[in-house]
Amino acid sequence: MARSYTPYHPGLLTDLYHPDSVYVAWRAGRNPQATFDLYARRAPFGGAYLLAAGLEMALEFVRSFRYAEDDLAFLAQIRDYDPAFLHYLRTLRFTGEILAMPEGSIAFPNEPMLRVTAPFGEALLLESGLLQAINLATLIATKASRVVWSARGRPVSEFALRRAQDPFVATRSSRIGGCFSTSFLGAAYRFRLPSTGTVPHALIQLFDTEREAFEAIANTYNRYTLLLDTYDPRAAIHTAVEVAHAARDRLGHVLAAIRLDSGDLAGDARYVREVLDRGDLKEVRIAASGDLDEFLIAELLDADAPIDAFGVGTSLGVGAGSVERDIEGAALGGVYKEVFCSDERGGHPKVKVAGEKSTWPGIKEVYRLGDFESDVIQLASEPKPLNSERLLKPVVLDGEVVSGSLPPLSEIWELAQGNLRRLPDEYRQILSPPRYPVHFSEGVCHMREQALADQTQTAAGPEAGA
Repeated sequence: MARSYTPYHPGLLTDLYHPDSVYVAWRAGRNPQATFDLYARRAPFGGAYLLAAGLEMALEFVRSFRYAEDDLAFLAQIRDYDPAFLHYLRTLRFTGEILAMPEGSIAFPNEPMLRVTAPFGEALLLESGLLQAINLATLIATKASRVVWSARGRPVSEFALRRAQDPFVATRSSRIGGCFSTSFLGAAYRFRLPSTGTVPHALIQLFDTEREAFEAIANTYNRYTLLLDTYDPRAAIHTAVEVAHAARDRLGHVLAAIRLDSGDLAGDARYVREVLDRGDLKEVRIAASGDLDEFLIAELLDADAPIDAFGVGTSLGVGAGSVERDIEGAALGGVYKEVFCSDERGGHPKVKVAGEKSTWPGIKEVYRLGDFESDVIQLASEPKPLNSERLLKPVVLDGEVVSGSLPPLSEIWELAQGNLRRLPDEYRQILSPPRYPVHFSEGVCHMREQALADQTQTAAGPEAGA
């Protein structure tokens, strides 16, 4: 079945330095088997964990990667590449293997979420496309999981379409993170999700009075929601109660909910709840929206605001942080680093030395010990630890996507929610959570020390060993 994420000109979903670098390697006759790790150095939003997402888009990019004739003509215009190199690109397809954490997995900083092994040129050309797919989706899925956690069991609807970096990715990732529904009809159709929405302020303003607007809505729908804050929510709720009783008595139409979208959400919600209860409308739910995020939702519930559901838009659609709390957002910062290569001379660990950006060499596995007791990153050649789960699963072998590697969104959602339920509460805290224990094995540490020593000796020249 054709997927919906085939990128436009997949061969050009690279930065310029990728084909430039592959050209240098091609001219030098160097195309060893290379292994790259994709990982994030930090969890987003000052949190402890990442909720992995975007693998389906990443694999569709890998599967579709190729250079069409117009791609090659464009490259020939901007660089004086050897025609034989362009022919090499014309026939290039990904032939290697990819291991990945399934979407909905819980990952932690420095853990490879993808491990790519292929001839150097193939592996390098995938860098930006893989990072674009994983970074954005994981950022938003993690954000959604934090928002849903802050809502404490109350449903959250994603309202991100109008400001989302990629609206379909935003909706899909928000669902993985636990959002109940979406306002975006296109995504609801594509992913078969519940779609929810109320009315805009423009509809209320269309009528001469708020009462006329409320009556028109109540007359139109069997179950309806009224938006209260176009003018004065504390006055509007009294009108809403009167209209609700009249519509129920005359038509049997039911006021299901009211929505507050601005102002003093906690104070207004308390006032509205009191008026609804006095008006024998205790079953009517109160929904809140308006630039909400996990921090504001937590504050509202800590203040005992009687809010039953939340609509969250911008902060989900762009993976926003919090300026007030000095918390970064809007990008995950995942990286893709070469860690090993094999050629006719044997295997060569690769390490980058750059302070906090230094890398860990070797073809690695990630294991989870017990039920989120700790994780270990170790060499693939080291034995599996007792009472552990292997987190990286084969998803591409010999260039072909492994059967079962692209489950439906419903299964991804189920896996994600199960993993989030198992994750200890302390690591789900939205402010200052503890660091989850992730260890590098003795084998990885020894390989890194040896790679650094070899690098130092090589830099010093042959005289250093004399």
